[in-house]
Amino acid sequence: MKYILVTGGVISGIGKGIIASSIGTILKSCGLRVTAIKIDPYINIDAGTFSPYEHGEVFVLNDGGEVDLDLGNYERFLDINLYKDNNITTGKIYQHVINKERHGDYLGKTVQVVPHITDAVQEWVMNQAKVPVDDDKKEPQICVIELGGTIGDIEGMPFIEAFRQFQFKAKRENFCNIHVSLVPQPNATGEQKTKPTQNSVRALRGLGLSPDLIVCRSAKPIEMAVKEKISMFCHVEPEQVIFIHDVSSTYRVPILLEEQGIIKYFKQRLNLPIDDQPSDLLMKWKKMACRYERLLKVCSIALVGKYTKLSDCYASVFKALEHSALAINYKLDLMYIDSTELERSTEAENSVKYHQAWHKLCKADGILVPGGFGIRGTEGKLQAISWARTKKKPFLGVCLGMQLAVVEFARNCLNWEDANSTEFDPDTKNPVV
Repeated sequence: MKYILVTGGVISGIGKGIIASSIGTILKSCGLRVTAIKIDPYINIDAGTFSPYEHGEVFVLNDGGEVDLDLGNYERFLDINLYKDNNITTGKIYQHVINKERHGDYLGKTVQVVPHITDAVQEWVMNQAKVPVDDDKKEPQICVIELGGTIGDIEGMPFIEAFRQFQFKAKRENFCNIHVSLVPQPNATGEQKTKPTQNSVRALRGLGLSPDLIVCRSAKPIEMAVKEKISMFCHVEPEQVIFIHDVSSTYRVPILLEEQGIIKYFKQRLNLPIDDQPSDLLMKWKKMACRYERLLKVCSIALVGKYTKLSDCYASVFKALEHSALAINYKLDLMYIDSTELERSTEAENSVKYHQAWHKLCKADGILVPGGFGIRGTEGKLQAISWARTKKKPFLGVCLGMQLAVVEFARNCLNWEDANSTEFDPDTKNPVV
């Protein structure tokens, strides 16, 4: 088994999940079986109880596991089916160790972060890496592990220590560390700054891990002089510095990585039995990315929800619509509308917001009302559903959106004025949901 650890520096949300997924995609295109593990250093047992604004949408796996949305990226990019144990959290590890301690498995020893927590992390990773995730049920050959958060976070320290030990247990030819860092470009000077990356790599080395590849994220393509500077100050060869700038579509990322010789590097570094050139799979990927960028016809969908300030809150809805649009050669224009802004109360408080929201809704080709909890914003969702029905606009209600469509029909077509869901009004005379 080969292990590739992806760590991040400078800021969180830098794109480690897409980088990890893209690396997996490239290796899978070379004919290797790939699995993925996401480590989240929070104490929650899983992502199921999070507000969408905390970590974006919860991704639900086939076995019912409620996990970080990066596992959705892995499944989409790699075409695999993961399990709840492919998402490790601090809470899961501590719960596992405490249960063993209560059971007496440690024979009265003092239970500590080192070695007990760090050993539990290593054991979990090694066991989960062997679990088949492809349809052919064969054991994976490569495990891509993404460590959430940023280097230097106090909650991530036990995991870093676990992998510091693990690199020796797995042996050098089986373990590789990729560090994803930010290269900011302040508007005042327009100069790309390498100091945050230097500090991040220094912090990583101070904790006992040395990056084999440094992936530099930036808004615009990075200049060669910056690459040479990072190479010199971060003690790596220039070919070990990879640039990924912001692109029109995440489907471009595997292509950018492949163009910078990552296949050749992995072949040598991990002693992989592969050719230097990718297979037909990556060629198909390139064609899809090119097709995505050349789309001319546009389909606009209004997503009427309550958590519209962060697009990751509805990641699976966005991805499903994006894939559907791509399949029929359309570019998706997804308009996020806060359902509260469609309500009469908003017209009184802020008429500009109210009219802007209705303007978006009226020009949409279709309307989608996703799930949600609580009564806030439901009136706005009902208004959008009513508009879709009366104007014969294509409409899709998911979860709460579907329930409210039943409520709207009962109120406006059956004239049951108090029709409602018992979630919002337990005493309604017409509990249609």
